[in-house]
Amino acid sequence: MTDTLTLPLLSHLETRRTVPSLHLKEPFPDETVLERMLAIAVRVPDHGKLAPWRFIHYSKAQGENIGDFLAKRWAENNPDTSDERLDQERTRFLRAPLVVGIISKPYHDHKIPVFEQELSAGAVCLNLMHAAHAFGFSAQWLTEWYSFDEKSVHFLGIEKGERFAGFIHIGTPVEAPVERARPDVSKILTQWTTP
Repeated sequence: MTDTLTLPLLSHLETRRTVPSLHLKEPFPDETVLERMLAIAVRVPDHGKLAPWRFIHYSKAQGENIGDFLAKRWAENNPDTSDERLDQERTRFLRAPLVVGIISKPYHDHKIPVFEQELSAGAVCLNLMHAAHAFGFSAQWLTEWYSFDEKSVHFLGIEKGERFAGFIHIGTPVEAPVERARPDVSKILTQWTTP
């Protein structure tokens, strides 16, 4: 039975689409709203109650410094790169007005498998996107090359044994998202039978 109070949530889940970070502008969540959004984000399955994740808040004011680092690092790894590509790297953290890094920090010596802890971090990413929508904003979940580059992750705040689950770019959408084809569930669903 569908309760009328759940209809807005149902509608959101059935039509959820990503707005690219280039189309996310001001206004964006203030500190109070962001704290509420993060409190929503952590309401995910977390076997063992480990909270195997944490957040880093990157303001747009810090984006230029981050962009300079990423452009330099990209050039180190790709000496034949174009000026256009370097300009793209400089804007990575300037597109949306707010970026939140979600860090997976699994406990390797715990009975809960590391894989389950990493899945929990992924759930936090998606929950934060839902929270952004609930407050009237939109978000894009990105990783990109710098999430896997040792020097870059250190610069962006990773500690030993951690890795980025993603960067959630948040702001007010200035363009409607574009729908895309979705999988046909009937083609990916099977019924288990006794072997």
